[in-house]
Amino acid sequence: METGKVAEQMVGFQKTVFENTFNTLNIVQDQTENMLNNFVGKIPWVNEDGKKQINESFAYTKKARNDFKEAIDEGYTQFEKLFDQK
Repeated sequence: METGKVAEQMVGFQKTVFENTFNTLNIVQDQTENMLNNFVGKIPWVNEDGKKQINESFAYTKKARNDFKEAIDEGYTQFEKLFDQK
């Protein structure tokens, strides 16, 4: 098998592993957010400002997560361009 093909398959495999892992972590983080929102919603001493700050931190986490994903996707796109230049 050609060396370029092997490298291309390895990158494809790594991309698939990353996608699956990232999607799993998204599910875990989203479920954690739901559980925490339910928990905090039942605590009487947490006021609306506290809930707002918690929700803002979740929004920041989601934005950082999406920015990270975009950066990784851009890296894989660059790899694919490199393999297409043959």
